[in-house]
Amino acid sequence: MRPPPLDLTLNTVKRYSRIPEPSADRITPRYRTTLVVPYREHLRSRRAAEPAVAVTQLFREIKAQGYTGSHNLLVRYLTQGRAEGNRPVITPRHATRLLLTHPENLRTKDTALLATLTTACP
Repeated sequence: MRPPPLDLTLNTVKRYSRIPEPSADRITPRYRTTLVVPYREHLRSRRAAEPAVAVTQLFREIKAQGYTGSHNLLVRYLTQGRAEGNRPVITPRHATRLLLTHPENLRTKDTALLATLTTACP
């Protein structure tokens, strides 16, 4: 019996076959400041209070506060998760190391990250 097709081009398969091991690095995206940044706290509080609030309603609210950007910019800002906050980016390998290392041998920042991870997912 033949295995199912991968739905990948030949060049993609060749490129990944040449890599000895997949990259474990996960880089946090670096965003430039936008016109939405001054209204971030308002967006956070509104979405925390009412998660299903429409983007058009949020746009009207911050427009009344002096926002000069476009609706599209606000939509992109929200869909990228930038209003939610600064969540740490962690690779599976780093999470495994945190979980398997004895707590006495962890650095202070790793201990705090481990506490955040275990409270989020017991």
